[in-house]
Amino acid sequence: MREAKISKIFDIKYGNSFELINLTECDKSSVDCVNFVSRTENNNGISAYVKKLLDVEPNPAGTITVAVGGSVLSTFLQVQPYYTGFHVMVLYPKKKMSTVELLFYAYVIRKNRYRYNYGRQANKTLKDIVIPKFIPETWKNIKIKQLSRLDEKPVNLGNFSLDVSRWDVFSIKDLFKITGSKTTPVLELEEYGRGNYPYITTQATNNGVEGFYNFYTEDGGVLTVDSAVLGYCSYQSYNFSASDHVEKLISKFKMNKYIAIFLVTVINQEQYRYNYGRKCSQDRMEKGSIKLPSKDGSPNWEFMENYIKSLSYSSNL
Repeated sequence: MREAKISKIFDIKYGNSFELINLTECDKSSVDCVNFVSRTENNNGISAYVKKLLDVEPNPAGTITVAVGGSVLSTFLQVQPYYTGFHVMVLYPKKKMSTVELLFYAYVIRKNRYRYNYGRQANKTLKDIVIPKFIPETWKNIKIKQLSRLDEKPVNLGNFSLDVSRWDVFSIKDLFKITGSKTTPVLELEEYGRGNYPYITTQATNNGVEGFYNFYTEDGGVLTVDSAVLGYCSYQSYNFSASDHVEKLISKFKMNKYIAIFLVTVINQEQYRYNYGRKCSQDRMEKGSIKLPSKDGSPNWEFMENYIKSLSYSSNL
């Protein structure tokens, strides 16, 4: 197979190098919302959604982003306009390419990740990486599967409505093992460098995330609760590290992301019970309870999952 350097097939440009803290985050469904692509290897590189700037046009869809620092060579085809954070390069094809071709090149570039690490970045060498000049025949007939479920029919909920008066009360300690997390200072995390693992704090915004680092102490798939103030609850799907006063709720049942989102919403309705003088401590959670949809005296997990799946945003979870 004939090969060439990336710079012969793509025009390579630096991204926007924006700091997320200086942008305004917004709901993904907002009209003026733009994807924010960082150096993460998760979620197609998208780590946030921000308001479009009046004086800065987003990078165009149909281009490829490459992290040259952090999660080096995390490479993705962007199908919507976007801004980028630091150390993200943008590849513009020199000639018109199909979606399959662009996905192929993103895949090939990503396969070179073994050459790099957090101490060896790709800022200067990306342009010299050698890739195939032409897409293999085996890729040409691949059909792109529609990933979004937005145009599918909603899940049928039957006659069971969100009527809380019909729900039953369940003890939190019967549903979860309530435990603390290891406290990791930010200064220690900075020694490991920026990476893929969220740092969870007691802030009640952005899912409690205050940054991403190359270090974690806790396994994902759990709920976290702020025990310093209001008891803000969020779902952590990825492994993470945490600040002080971050408690964990480890499910005693089989919990997926849909059930987790339902539970987070219910638990956050209990925040009125807490304040600076009455914190959401482990002891109070041990004595606490929540109301949930039920079936035959047990939580109706199937309904909770199907309800979240029926919502229009569920395909983005």
